[in-house]
Parts: sequence; C-alpha cells; structure tokens
Amino acid sequence: MTETATFGAGCFWGIEAEFRRIPGVVDAAVGYSGGDTVSPTYKDVCTDETGHAEVVQVTFDPSKVSYEQLLDAFWQMHDPTQVNRQGPDFGSQYRTAIFFHSPEQKSAAEKSKAALQASGKFRKPIATEITPAGPFYRAEDYHQDYAYYNPNDPYILVCDRPKIAALQKVFPELFIDYKPKK
Repeated sequence: MTETATFGAGCFWGIEAEFRRIPGVVDAAVGYSGGDTVSPTYKDVCTDETGHAEVVQVTFDPSKVSYEQLLDAFWQMHDPTQVNRQGPDFGSQYRTAIFFHSPEQKSAAEKSKAALQASGKFRKPIATEITPAGPFYRAEDYHQDYAYYNPNDPYILVCDRPKIAALQKVFPELFIDYKPKK
C-alpha cells in the first residue's frame, strides 16, 4: 500500500530528482498545486497569476520510508525561510509548501516545522505554508525527469546538482541511484 505526499520547494526539477533517490519512493511527478486555474500549463503558472506552486507529488511506501523521513529530506532540499523564491527563481510559484493529504500528515508537518524553527538552524522564520492538498495537475512531459535527461543543463549544474550532493551527505542511508523506467 502506498501513500501520497506533495511538496513545493522552488523549481520542481531538482526536488523531483532528490525525492526519486530516496528508497521507498515509488514515484515522483512534477506538477502544479495550490492555485485556482484548472489544468494550468507551465506558461500559465509562470505568469504568477494562477496561484499554483511548482510541486512534486511523491508516491511512497510507508513500510520503507516514513512521511517524517520525507519531511526531514524536504527541509534539506531548499531554504524554507525564503518567501516566494528559491535561489534565482522568484514568484509565488516557487514558494515553500507542504500540501497534506491526511490529518496525520498535517500534524507531522506542523510538528516538523515547529521543531525546525526551534532548532535555531535558521535565523529567519520558516515560511513554509502547510495547507490541504487540492487538485494536482501533472506538468508537461518534458518536465518529468528533467534533471535526469538534462544533466548538463546549466540550471541543473548550478542549482540542483549541488543540492543533490548535499542531501546525499546528510542522508546517505536514504539515497539510491535513480534511472527512469522508460
């Protein structure tokens, strides 16, 4: 039996690549959530007018990786103190967000966020929104597995590969090589 988790942490390319490397993650799809426009496209979302965030919807096996472990990884993947931006990307579509799928996920996310804030790791407040999961709109095919198929893209080289390497150092036990099933 699998569960679903949905996270927004800036550009979805690198976040997808990071989640896909965690054992117990069965699938990860990039898309859009948290907005008002039905079936938005990437072009729509980039206007910063649809209300959507770029997100990764993670399907995971809770007998192999817990939601709490996914939350721990999520906090390492981005700067959760930045409001409506991550790195060079800015706009509400790049906000930090957890879209929960159950009361248990909501509770775990709130507890995890509070613990991170109390840890003193960040000087600024954690800006991550924790809201109910609404419709998930899968992004266009060319966005799926983008980091894998475009490893030499300058954005991937500069923004995402360093994050993947850092995550691997923090969570070596939660990291595997990934190859698409295509």
